[in-house]
Amino acid sequence: MAHGTRAAAGVRVISELAELVRERVAVPVRIAYADVLQPDVTTVLAEASGPAVVVPAFLASGYHVRTDIPAQIEASGHPAVTVTPAFGAAPELIDVLEARLLDAGYREGDAVVLAAAGSSDPRALSEVRVAARALRARLGVPVRVGFAATARPSIAEVVASLGVSRVAVASWLLAPGLFHRRLVDSGAAVVADPLGAHASVADLVVRRYQSTLASVSPRAAATSSASSATRF
Repeated sequence: MAHGTRAAAGVRVISELAELVRERVAVPVRIAYADVLQPDVTTVLAEASGPAVVVPAFLASGYHVRTDIPAQIEASGHPAVTVTPAFGAAPELIDVLEARLLDAGYREGDAVVLAAAGSSDPRALSEVRVAARALRARLGVPVRVGFAATARPSIAEVVASLGVSRVAVASWLLAPGLFHRRLVDSGAAVVADPLGAHASVADLVVRRYQSTLASVSPRAAATSSASSATRF
C-alpha cells in the first residue's frame, strides 16, 4: 500500500517496486493506495478471496498508517487481514538512502539534510529523526532534518539556515512527485533521488510479509502462503 501521487514517475516507481516484489514471492501481489489514486485498500480487499497481508509502504507511521489503513480495512469487511508495520528506518532503507546520496554527488565536507514528507503526528516526526540519526552514523557527520510539507522547518529553511556553499539533501521519500520537486527547489547543491524501486526496498517488503506469516500459527501461515494474496 502506497500513498498515491498524480506524478506519472511516482506511479511508475510503485508499479516497478511491486514487480520486484512479485519476483520474490509465490503469491499474488496487488497495489493499493491510501490517497489520490485508486484502487484503495477497501477495493482491493473486497476482491480478495483468502487471507491478506497489507504492507504499508510508508517511511513513517502518520495519519494514513494509523487512521486511513485501519478504516479502509474495516470498510472492506474482509475477515482475515494482517497489517505489517510501516517501513520506518529499516536498515535496508538506510542502505539505499546512503547510496542515493553518494550517487547524487555527496562529498566529504558537505552539510547534510534529511528531507522527509512531514506529518502533523509527532510520532511520525520522531521516526524521521531516527532515520536522520541512522544516516549520521553512516556518514559520520551531523544530519539536520527538513520537511517538504506540514511540519517545520521546511527543507528550504534548513538549507538557507546552514549558510554554507554546499548542502546535500538526502531524500527520505519513496517516489518522485510534488514533495521531491520541493527538495529540488530548496537551493541545495546536491539533491538525492527518492529511494525508488530499489531491490533492497523490495527485500524489505518481502521481509515484512514473511515476518507476519511467521507470527501466526503454522497452519494459518501455510494456508496464507498457499491460497491467499499479498496486498502491497
